[in-house]
Amino acid sequence: MTRTQPAGPGALLVIGDVVTDVVAVHPQPLAPATDTAARIRTLPGGAGANAACWAARTGAAEVRLLARVGTESARWHERALLDAGVLPRLVVDREEPTGTVVALVGKDAERTFLTDSGAALRLCPADWTPSLLDGVAHLHLSGYLFFADSSRELALVALRAAVARGVPVSVDPASAGFLAGLGPQRFLDAVAGARVLLPNEDEARLLAGLPEPAGLAGAAARLSRHVPLVVVTRGAAGALVAERGRITAEVTAEPAEAVDSTGAGDAFTGGFLAARLAGADPAEAARAGCRTAALAVARLGGRP
Repeated sequence: MTRTQPAGPGALLVIGDVVTDVVAVHPQPLAPATDTAARIRTLPGGAGANAACWAARTGAAEVRLLARVGTESARWHERALLDAGVLPRLVVDREEPTGTVVALVGKDAERTFLTDSGAALRLCPADWTPSLLDGVAHLHLSGYLFFADSSRELALVALRAAVARGVPVSVDPASAGFLAGLGPQRFLDAVAGARVLLPNEDEARLLAGLPEPAGLAGAAARLSRHVPLVVVTRGAAGALVAERGRITAEVTAEPAEAVDSTGAGDAFTGGFLAARLAGADPAEAARAGCRTAALAVARLGGRP
């Protein structure tokens, strides 16, 4: 399923996941073996799709998304992306349904995910064509792609094609739990050639190989020797910017009354990338990302 328009300069191409989010907000702790009252909504989501939507919302002139979905919800997801200002190229999977994530959101607005990747990680090199990079100024890869063989192969093909064209690439590591399963060094080897890495605190420490009590600044600086620009998101503490082995900025978070932290990191990514495409330096782009994340946590779900 493809919608096209003339490709202009400066487009952002996101390759990642489209999933169906089932968000359950429960003010009281979960009660085992019985009922817990909750507010439950079914919403379009996915780290890659969320970031694309926030980038379009915050000023990126043209945002494209390559993802894979199941037949049962393909039209719904396509319409949601178009309504958000994103040009979707959705590969329809005839065997697996669209991925589903159950997000359990507690009183503190923190979320725990139950993830069924479904069709999302069945992207493969056959879904790629070099023409997807025509008119593209930046390629962003969702880290979830690196956690399955076929989608990792697709991510590597796209990353190498972008590097060969001189198109900068960013990667969001996506999940500390999945990173631990894959192995930090294997992930860093896979993203070699990327110019920007956007981990959260847990992902940064894991990838840097530093223990929990170790300073986050040290982890960010160490990672920026592998990837030239590292921006670590720290939730309510803001973001840390590291470039080529040293910390260059510490950005404070924007005030927000948190309702649901689902997609906050994706919103940061979208705001950050839109600002970079507009010419912002890393610190300015990180501030833009914090502003976008503040908008995201004040509402239910991961999209604008």
